[in-house]
Amino acid sequence: MGRIITKTTLAAPSLPTRKRVAAYARVSSGKEAMLQSLAAQVSYYSGLIQRRPDWEYAGVYADEAMTGTKDRRPEFQRMLADCRDGKIDMIITKSISRFARNTVTLLETVRELKLLGVDAYFEEQNIHSISGDGELMLTILASYAQEESLSASENCKWRIRKQFEKGELANLRFMFGYQIVKGKVEIEPEQAAVVRMIFEDYISGMGGGRIAKKLKAMNVATVHSGDWNGERVIAILKNEKYTGNALLQKKYVADHLTKKLVWNKGTLPMYFAEDTHPAIIDKETFEKAQAVMEKRSRLYGAKSDTRNRYPFSGIIQCVNCGKKYKRKVRGGKAAWQCSTFLQEGKAACHAKQIPESVLYTTSAEVLGMEDFNADIFETEIAEIRVPEFNKLVFVFQDGHTDEKVWQDRSRRESWTDEMRQVAREKAKGRR
Repeated sequence: MGRIITKTTLAAPSLPTRKRVAAYARVSSGKEAMLQSLAAQVSYYSGLIQRRPDWEYAGVYADEAMTGTKDRRPEFQRMLADCRDGKIDMIITKSISRFARNTVTLLETVRELKLLGVDAYFEEQNIHSISGDGELMLTILASYAQEESLSASENCKWRIRKQFEKGELANLRFMFGYQIVKGKVEIEPEQAAVVRMIFEDYISGMGGGRIAKKLKAMNVATVHSGDWNGERVIAILKNEKYTGNALLQKKYVADHLTKKLVWNKGTLPMYFAEDTHPAIIDKETFEKAQAVMEKRSRLYGAKSDTRNRYPFSGIIQCVNCGKKYKRKVRGGKAAWQCSTFLQEGKAACHAKQIPESVLYTTSAEVLGMEDFNADIFETEIAEIRVPEFNKLVFVFQDGHTDEKVWQDRSRRESWTDEMRQVAREKAKGRR
C-alpha cells in the first residue's frame, strides 16, 4: 500500500484586537491649583493607557472649570460623539463625581454607552458599567454623589448669605471698571474712564444703542470678550455698585444641579451696604442717570420688567446672533423681533420679525390644540429657535423638536378696515 501524503496549510495566528481606550478628566474650577490637577490627570491617563499593550490610546478628554452637574461640557460631549461614531471601546475616569453628579444624567449616559458597546470604568469605585451589577452600584453611588453636591452647595450658599448679612461684598468675580486683586476690589483706571463716559453720554441724551456703537468704534473690550450692545450699557447704568455701595443678594442659585442664577423677587432678603469698595461715579451722577431712564421709560411706554408677562418672553432665540426675541407693538399689532436687531439695526442682525398671531397659531398646532393654552405651552415647550426666515423650531422639555414653517400674509390680507379708512382720508387730503 502506497504512502498517503496530505498537504496542509497552517493559518497565521490571529492577533488579538486591541481595545480602544479613552479617559475623561474634569475640574470644577479655573484656579491654578485645579488646572495643575487637571494637567496631572491628563498625564496620568495618557501614560496608563499607552503602557498597556492590549490597549490602543484613543485620547484624553478634559473639561476645565466645568461642574459635574451640567450637561454642556464640550469635551464630555465630544467624547460621547466619538463613542457614537465607533471610535472608543472603553472610557476610564477617576470617579462617579468626575463623570456626573446628577444621577439621572449619569444613568442616561451609561445606558447609552452600554447600547453602543462602550464600557465606562470608574477607578475609585472599581466599577465597570458594562458588568451585570454595574448599573445597580452606579445608581446607589451616584445618589450619594448628588447628595454630596447638594450638601456642598448648601454650605457655600450659607457662607455667602452670612457675608451678605454682615454687609460684605461676597462672590464678586468680574465687573467692568474694577479688578479683583487678592480678594480686594480695586478700580481699573482705563475701564473706569469708560464707565464715567457712559454715564455722561447717557445723561446728555445718547441712548444705550448709540453708546454701544461708540464703544465698538473705540475698540473698547468688554469683560467677557462679547460685543457691546444696548443691554450691556443699560446694565452698567443700573448697577449701583459704581457708586461704591452694593445691593446684596439681587440674585441667588435656585437649583444646585443647574447652578442657574435667578433674580431675587422677595424670596430671600436683600441688604444695602454702603462703602463696600471704591466708587467710580458719585451718587448724584447715578441718580441723574436713573431719572433719565425713568423719563424715557414713561415716554416710550417701556416696562421696567417684562419677564413672564407674555408666554413667549425669554424663550425665542435667534440662531443668527444668539440673542432672545423681544415683543414690540406697532400700529396696534404685536410682533416679536430679535433684541440685537431692535438695538443695533439690520447691520448687526438681519433677523425677521414674527407676528404674535403666528406664534399663537403655530404653538397650538405643535401642541395638538385647537386654541392656544399658556399653561400647557409653559409646561411643554422649553425654547423656540429661529434658524432662518419663516422657520420655527420648537424644543420640548424632554429634548425632542418639532419644526414649523409659516407663511407671510399678503399686504392686502394684512390691511384692517381702520387702515383702509386712514388711507382713504389721506388720499382725499392729497386731492
